Amino acid sequence: MAFIDEVEIEVASGGGGPGCVSFRRESHVPRGGPDGGDGGRGGHVIFRVSKDLNTLINFKHRRRYKAKNGAPGAPRNCSGPDGEDLIFEVPAGTIIKNSNGEVIKDLSLGDEFLFLEGGLGGKGNTFYKTSVHQTPQIAQRGIAGIETKIKLELKLIADVGIIGFPNVGKSTLISHISAARPKVANYPFTTLEPNLGVVKLSEAQSYVIADIPGIIEGAHQGVGLGLQFLKHIERTAAFLHIIDVCEDSGRDPVKDYEDILKELKKYDEQNAGSPFAPLIERPQLVVLNKIDSVTEQRLYQIESGFQKKKIEYMKISAVTGQNLKDLKYNAFELMLKGREAMNE
Repeated sequence: MAFIDEVEIEVASGGGGPGCVSFRRESHVPRGGPDGGDGGRGGHVIFRVSKDLNTLINFKHRRRYKAKNGAPGAPRNCSGPDGEDLIFEVPAGTIIKNSNGEVIKDLSLGDEFLFLEGGLGGKGNTFYKTSVHQTPQIAQRGIAGIETKIKLELKLIADVGIIGFPNVGKSTLISHISAARPKVANYPFTTLEPNLGVVKLSEAQSYVIADIPGIIEGAHQGVGLGLQFLKHIERTAAFLHIIDVCEDSGRDPVKDYEDILKELKKYDEQNAGSPFAPLIERPQLVVLNKIDSVTEQRLYQIESGFQKKKIEYMKISAVTGQNLKDLKYNAFELMLKGREAMNE
């Protein structure tokens, strides 16, 4: 399934059905009087969060949506049926914005939001009957629906976000600690969309982890996959910062760590005033990956570099599974710490 996280659409609620002009016509019932029923209400536009979705792909091939109109009223004081509601199922974390970019609603898991109300049905001529006006020949048309343009933007909801440069082993890690099965290969930008997985510790304890595509220098300005995916870590409570320690990578692990921090800081500066806590303030754990493919001497040098800067870290091999059990529990504790800080 393709990953779509931004769409612009036009939506409209249904118009109310017209009232009916009718008079009772029965034998042996002289002067039956008006019996025109009311028109039905137009359909509402409703957004409903579905836990089974993680993309906006359902909106990819269509841009205009309209709820059904209410049916006209009928004789014998029969009201017309209401128009069918238009119900959109969207992933948790979907934000509805107006055409000016202002947030209308931030949907979270379990939400149902009545976005546009359908127009009221028109009154039939029975409504207009009075003691001095016994045969009204008028009925209401019904109120038109509301039409507007909106933007839907998805920001994934995950407890823990996996960040780091391309090709450091993020996809391999998430495939080994959860049921997610992302594409894995040995070249940069293997991951072109976020992957979500559930890490299960026990029947009662689990958390959602997101593998965020590679962040590189200049990501806050849209370089690489840039802003397209940085927004998806806004809701995470904690980060696992994956560092490639393999000598063949030709990278400096400490510099990689510092470069990613710079991108998080710059992103925070660009999004000052956001309701979310700054990314740089979230709890994070540095994870030195690929220790199965490095000499003890190089690993010692790398560890010394992080120790000098008093940076907390742990060592793993996502390929062999070394220390992954400890990592899963450490990430859970880190997530709890982050959630506590976010709720203060």
